[in-house]
Amino acid sequence: MPLYAYRCTQCGHRFEKIQNFSAEPELECPLCKGALERPLTAPALQFKGAGWYVNDYASKSAPASSSDSSSAATPAPAAEAKPAAAEPAAKPTVPTASA
Repeated sequence: MPLYAYRCTQCGHRFEKIQNFSAEPELECPLCKGALERPLTAPALQFKGAGWYVNDYASKSAPASSSDSSSAATPAPAAEAKPAAAEPAAKPTVPTASA
């Protein structure tokens, strides 16, 4: 159940109340019986600990930034492995006869 913040428009009294989503909002201040309003508040959701993209999958060379969303969307380039056949082979040396 969410926690809702309330503020009285007359006396300024602030309080919080746990209510169901379907519950009617409070309309009257418990102290002065004035009108209440529900101010917007920041959510209390926080991502902490291991198991998130920044910890496990972000490239280790560049620090992750929360304001740079383009680096989080593109995966880090994988190291290219060259096959052994692609490298030029050493030429065999032919012994020469000296006179």
